[in-house]
Amino acid sequence: MMKGANVAVPMSSVRVELGWQSGPGVPDADASALLLVSGKVRSDNDFVFYNQPNHPSGAVRHEGKRPGPTVIDTLSVNLAQVESQIDKIVIAASADGGTFGQFHGLYVRVLDAVSGAEAARFDSTGATTETAFVLGELYRRQGAWKFRAVGQGYATGLAGLATDFGISVDDPGPGQTQQQPAAQQPGYPPPQYTPPAPQQQYTPPPTQQQFAAPPQYPPAAPPGYPPNPGQPYPASPTAQPYAQNPYPPNQTPQPSAPPNQTPQPYAPPNQPAQPYAPPIASDQFAAPAAAPGAPVNLGKVSLTKEAPTVSLTKHGATSGTMRVNLNWVTAQTGGGGLFGRKRANALDLDLCCFFELADGRIGSVRALDRSFGALDRPPFIRLDQDDRTGSSTTGENLDINLDYTAQFRRILVFASIYEGANNFQGVQSTATLYPLNSPPIEMIITGCQDNSRDVILAHLENVNGELIVRRDGTFVRPPSGHPGGGVREIARMYNWGFEFKATRGKG
Repeated sequence: MMKGANVAVPMSSVRVELGWQSGPGVPDADASALLLVSGKVRSDNDFVFYNQPNHPSGAVRHEGKRPGPTVIDTLSVNLAQVESQIDKIVIAASADGGTFGQFHGLYVRVLDAVSGAEAARFDSTGATTETAFVLGELYRRQGAWKFRAVGQGYATGLAGLATDFGISVDDPGPGQTQQQPAAQQPGYPPPQYTPPAPQQQYTPPPTQQQFAAPPQYPPAAPPGYPPNPGQPYPASPTAQPYAQNPYPPNQTPQPSAPPNQTPQPYAPPNQPAQPYAPPIASDQFAAPAAAPGAPVNLGKVSLTKEAPTVSLTKHGATSGTMRVNLNWVTAQTGGGGLFGRKRANALDLDLCCFFELADGRIGSVRALDRSFGALDRPPFIRLDQDDRTGSSTTGENLDINLDYTAQFRRILVFASIYEGANNFQGVQSTATLYPLNSPPIEMIITGCQDNSRDVILAHLENVNGELIVRRDGTFVRPPSGHPGGGVREIARMYNWGFEFKATRGKG
């Protein structure tokens, strides 16, 4: 499509992909959507992005990012479910750590959510210092939906773009600056609203004190295994089994809990500084004004080897359901992940966890054991599905009910290869936690150099009532002669105290 052109979108549900070529010196980017009535949002809830991934109506959802030679960030839009007063959905992109002049092959395309057929594609070129772009828009015309290629750039980042459409922002976000009036770009209809006055710049809070890394659980590895520095998590004498698997044995080990296990908590790490109080939302927008409430926070949290821990409690994530998502790319299959359709022989990863509750009960949530859990009763953790075919655009998600934080002692989140690859060599995965009312927490895991078929993603620990997330990234080799025994090895390394039975596999 040429800039300014439009095309009919006859399907009732679409997937909108923002894509670009990765490489040295290329920043990251994030897709977002704004649902508008006469050029403005009705409230901050009409902004869908990485830190607010679901619209209240359920019509628009930020699905997440898939790394690779071409990085893809995805939004799903159920056009049939969009509220009748919404007349336009703006599709935007924001750069993180650079400008759009550093991007190559930036595009947006609209796909049929059912068939995958392409309905529209716009390749954006000629960017220089812009840090945000309106790439396109879905809009209603005489009861039908169309897509228009826009290509309007902003030098003020996601904060400036969002504010121009009526969003109240309390944090400019990573790499962003205080918003300025956006320059009008050729080919884009003139604004139908009065731009808001610039907001007063807040004084940034002092840098938070870095958590001291807590002790590592795994003991020293036996000969032939990768090193596991640190001391083991102390085992305890009183744990009771949480759940037994009723399925007959075959060849795949499955954990069950023996008695006499009650671990003692490790010494809590240093606490970070308290977060600043957000400024008052601007009330200078033209009607329809944003509803009262806390301004939108554009911040993100990345856990790395150098900064591996964060407190969910300190970040305000103390209630609601936190979604844990995993996606990946691999040189072995040429790409794939939980956001996209799997091809024959494509890599099938399973997202799993071990849990220990405050009363000593232990167990697992994973598809291979048919143990999908529950949110309203123990273990307060649920795997939504086992997506083996890729027919689901949302993939597999592990949900944790933070309303029951006091019931958790520790949770170990890991991923296992079920089929499609011999090991994690060449696989880059990104695990993202999406707590409510708090920035998403992202962990990139890569670098396997052995025959590991399992990888530890993160620990969640209840330390004196504070829920702390620690990035791990440990690849786990199966015991010699037992290629499917990686999960058993995880339980041994982290002193979970399971006894194992065999299962049928997925069938």
